[in-house]
Amino acid sequence: MRTLILLLYGAGLRIGEALRLTLADMNLNECLLMIRETKFFKSRLVPLGRDLTQMLQHYHDRQWAANAHAVDSPFLCARKRTALSYAQAHYVFQWLRTEVGIRRFDGGRFQPRLHDFRHTFAVRRLISWYREGKDVQRLLPHLSTYLGHVAIDSTAHYLTMTRELLQEANRCFEIYASGEVRHG
Repeated sequence: MRTLILLLYGAGLRIGEALRLTLADMNLNECLLMIRETKFFKSRLVPLGRDLTQMLQHYHDRQWAANAHAVDSPFLCARKRTALSYAQAHYVFQWLRTEVGIRRFDGGRFQPRLHDFRHTFAVRRLISWYREGKDVQRLLPHLSTYLGHVAIDSTAHYLTMTRELLQEANRCFEIYASGEVRHG
């Protein structure tokens, strides 16, 4: 479950994409995942950061290195090395969330869900770009492609305005409005 949560948070995958990953989809030497025939029957390569790749390699070594397996074996698996189902992942996440007391009290429609890690990924990416002084408007199509979207409109659904995101956007606007030059 830890690996699934870190994969969702660190790579912004859909839950189904993560659960369908096979050993053949994992190119950890190149820090890449192959996401096959996902929503709208598209496939894409997803680059990974070094820390996430190392964690996935550790999981792979612990789970698969000493065991016979086929390349189409599921990467994330239950105890008997069978594919982890959405129902299992959902149940365990809800149990963990309840155990540690994570709950929404703001009247929101849903309690925290596995899918929310995809939203968090998208917002954190924007915050990072703002902090790095990047041209966020120019990079939005890249985020859209990374997430497997056909258009930026689909990505906008994931871009919840958080206090932190608003602060970074305001800071960048103030720099722009004051005429300061930023390189990045």
